[in-house]
Amino acid sequence: MKLFIYDHCPFCVKARMIFGLKNLPVRLVTLLNDDEATPVSMIGKKMAPILQKEDGSYLPESMDIVHYVDNLDGKPLLTGKTNPAIADWLQQVGSYSINLLLPRFANADFEEFATDSARQYFTDKKQASIGNFAVHLGDSADLIAQLETDLQVLSTLIASPEAVNGALSEDDIHLFPLLRSFSIVAGLTLPENVEAYRNRMAQRSDIPLLFDMEQ
Repeated sequence: MKLFIYDHCPFCVKARMIFGLKNLPVRLVTLLNDDEATPVSMIGKKMAPILQKEDGSYLPESMDIVHYVDNLDGKPLLTGKTNPAIADWLQQVGSYSINLLLPRFANADFEEFATDSARQYFTDKKQASIGNFAVHLGDSADLIAQLETDLQVLSTLIASPEAVNGALSEDDIHLFPLLRSFSIVAGLTLPENVEAYRNRMAQRSDIPLLFDMEQ
């Protein structure tokens, strides 16, 4: 199977996770960010991730891919209960963390930005959505302070480094990608158990963190 992704994209990380957690082979194909033709030819619109199945057909949408792959062998891994507090936390933090992350993604050495036009495409699209990147970078200290306060709340919700609720669940698929994104933020301190969880999930999922791009 092939998985078409952007490396920076948390939704793509969700789809990548299930392959790592189940120790299943997959060929990762990174699309240039301004390549509209390839995804449109597959599924009729520009988005990622896209899974190309063994039969050659295409499946978009991160959680549809996760559920498909998790159930391929009839032995799903994501059987644990979810915690509504995790969803609430993700919604709260997601409301402002994009201002911290998107400007840093735009400057980082991701494969999807291998050309100047691909990087500019991303920058133009995201600035149209959230506003000027330079302004948000200037607000980094305040955003980091807010995030560190919210990470203390998350610390009280983590049951184990092996799985946020003690057994693997969809909460892990939603939580780890955002925590991985935060590894690009220089000067951000995570509570010890949050960092242990992030490190263990990166290991289990076989998805490297972004410390080499930290800024």
